[in-house]
Amino acid sequence: MNQDGLPSPISNGDSAAYWEGAARGKLLLRKCNACEALHFMPRFACPACWSEDLEWVEASGSGTVHSFTVIRRASDPAFADRVPYVVALIDLAEGPRMVTNIVGDTALDCAIGDRVSVLFEQRADGTAVPQFQRSA
Repeated sequence: MNQDGLPSPISNGDSAAYWEGAARGKLLLRKCNACEALHFMPRFACPACWSEDLEWVEASGSGTVHSFTVIRRASDPAFADRVPYVVALIDLAEGPRMVTNIVGDTALDCAIGDRVSVLFEQRADGTAVPQFQRSA
């Protein structure tokens, strides 16, 4: 899905591989080689043991809704055409939790505990943003 007019992600040294993976349709997580912890958001050191020995691993792209809210008033004019929309905390099958949007025709029917799967919204500049949709 192409979302012209929406802001593109801003990449930095810690997140560049994450955004490159998203552009290829892959949801990537950081894995600590010292303590085996998986984490999200991308960062330079493991939040569990502070090791800098990290690698990127591909997540399954499935999870469950931990919590959510429905946004009815856009905080930025670029999102005005999307209201109402759902912002959710997703517990990924691998363990980490991430903030994202629930999209699709049934997004507003979202409930805590719903199973979800990742999809990638394409931006006009070729980047992609992981979003989730409710699963059957």
